[in-house]
Amino acid sequence: MPLPTLRFLTCGSVDDGKSTLIGRLLYERSLIFDDTLASLERDSKKFGTTGEEVDFALLVDGLEAEREQGITIDVAYRYFSTANRSFIVADCPGHEQYTRNMATGASNCDLAILLVDARKGLLVQTHRHANIVSLLGIRHVVLAVNKMDLVDYDQAVFERVVADFRAASATLNFATVTPIPLSARRGDNVSGASAHMSWYKGPDLLSFLEQADVEEATAHRPLRFPVQWVNRPNLDFRGMAGTLASGSIARDDEIVVAASGKKTRVARIVTMDGDLERAEAPDSVTLVFADEIDASRGDLLCDPLNRPDVADQFAAHLIWMSEEQLFPGRSYLLKCGGAVIPASVTEIKHRVDVETQAQAAAKTLHLNEIGLCNLALSKPIAFDAYADNRTTGAFILVDRATNSVAAAGVIAFALRRASNVHLQALTLDKAKRSILKHQKPGILWFTGLSGAGKSTIANALEAKLLQRRAHTILLDGDNVRHGLNKDLGFTEVDRVENIRRVGEVAKLMVESGLIVLCSFISPFAAERRLVRDLVETGEFVEIFVDTPLADCIARDPKGLYKKALTGQIKNFTGVDQAYERPEAPEIVIGGDGATPEQAADAIIAWMDGRGFFALG
Repeated sequence: MPLPTLRFLTCGSVDDGKSTLIGRLLYERSLIFDDTLASLERDSKKFGTTGEEVDFALLVDGLEAEREQGITIDVAYRYFSTANRSFIVADCPGHEQYTRNMATGASNCDLAILLVDARKGLLVQTHRHANIVSLLGIRHVVLAVNKMDLVDYDQAVFERVVADFRAASATLNFATVTPIPLSARRGDNVSGASAHMSWYKGPDLLSFLEQADVEEATAHRPLRFPVQWVNRPNLDFRGMAGTLASGSIARDDEIVVAASGKKTRVARIVTMDGDLERAEAPDSVTLVFADEIDASRGDLLCDPLNRPDVADQFAAHLIWMSEEQLFPGRSYLLKCGGAVIPASVTEIKHRVDVETQAQAAAKTLHLNEIGLCNLALSKPIAFDAYADNRTTGAFILVDRATNSVAAAGVIAFALRRASNVHLQALTLDKAKRSILKHQKPGILWFTGLSGAGKSTIANALEAKLLQRRAHTILLDGDNVRHGLNKDLGFTEVDRVENIRRVGEVAKLMVESGLIVLCSFISPFAAERRLVRDLVETGEFVEIFVDTPLADCIARDPKGLYKKALTGQIKNFTGVDQAYERPEAPEIVIGGDGATPEQAADAIIAWMDGRGFFALG
């Protein structure tokens, strides 16, 4: 019978001794091969920080940059076992810059060893890691007060650190907190009792890890089977492959696709070793349905009598991992299980002070900050609260421009506030309104620096479209800020919300059959993409008015550059805020000396070639 496995991580602030602790533990259990030990001794002389002694941290810090700097950057995984248990340990970085790596390491662990330097006590990063550990559902913590040899094994120092941590973690929902005084470098209380701390009567670290009870009865929870892949090797076989996140399933059990509500029965439970009569979490299997119902990657299969939430809005705790701040209203990609869909943060309820647990109002989140947010998705998905299921309640947000992870999230609860709001079927649709107006509707989106000539060209274009009997409306940045968006400023966050609102208004006008001219600096490519995604292919026309910054400053029709350059106006595009040039606009205006009327004629000619006029 295989040994039970404990997955744990080491975390805490930089230089608290995490890597040294793991290296020492492996050494004392004689789990380091002779050639590895010889290599470690050589590396200690080259990279070590412990003088003539072996630097056990180097055993875990495998990257060259880690050894050169004496820090952990990436998560290092080590596997070892004793007579009583197998262990998978994630050694996580302590630097604030690599907090995202720490969160990754913690996501699959059952227990956390939170190290504290006895000389320094609790630091900001200690508090941050404790918050993340709690947020990610780890309920068992070892408070390892390290470097006791450097404080003469003083009991009072240990007890002060323990008292401070108990007070700081009172609201973090830990089931157990086990304090252990130790010296990773000297081996005190690592795998045996220390001769220097007779006042400590508790277990050494390894003894505690061997006996720690952290098992969760996932097999007895409601059935959750995220479909990871549709197995279709030939015309005669179609199965849903995945890993049971919780619960159990038997052949002939009834099952339902959570999002669609389609029901069927399980005809077969297939594995590489043959069919099973029954499977339970965390088994990896392929389920074959008795009926041909639609299911695909990203769907969640469940018990018909115990279903997850299905919604397009929920509240979630976010750990922000991007160097670029969170922009409410910006479209990100949400990955939850196998599902990947556009999503945006609609509201930041509060930001958490990791030291005091106080909740503060916030308009954005910066790198490593934690906040409770409301999110809206482009379509409903199935999920559980993270407290009920760590697999189906977790997600990440991905930046759509860079494809990098922007945030890790855990779902708190579904938002029911819009559950009684449904789309109303309308007798007249966009196609009928378009025929009535004899034109193809669309958004002509003028973007460029302040003073580039966007509004002037848009005005000239609308006048010429009127002569063509086109039905138009012009939304201008300054005019909109006198009404719909008068509550917004010019910070990056407010600029994102400004364009989001304008995009929604423009979409409604396109539905009415209008040609909508929008003149906005719109400095961020993500928001221009967001508006493009609101309408059908071909209905968004990006017109880049490419006037050089020097020419815009020379024109300065509103005197804004002069004020911005002297510091009287902050967050001004082109001066102290960046402008992201369009990569593939449909139309580029500028550089050829054309007048506004000539530019308007060129745009109309482009529209003529794409069937915008004389429909019906």
